[in-house]
Amino acid sequence: MDSDKSEACGRCSMTAVVGATDGEGGRDPFDGDRIEVDDDEMRTVARPAILLSRVKRRLDEFATRLTYGR
Repeated sequence: MDSDKSEACGRCSMTAVVGATDGEGGRDPFDGDRIEVDDDEMRTVARPAILLSRVKRRLDEFATRLTYGR
């Protein structure tokens, strides 16, 4: 199943879509740089979402306790 043309980033799916078309005007998904995000950059972007999800969870727990007296 391993291939030198496969990547875990979703490029394989894009390749399947491009391969299903007639190929006119399309571009090769393997051209150019790889589609990757640096780990530090990903953490920087994800941090606000993580904090907001924790706040939402605590608000939900508070509302449940307030509503049902638990």
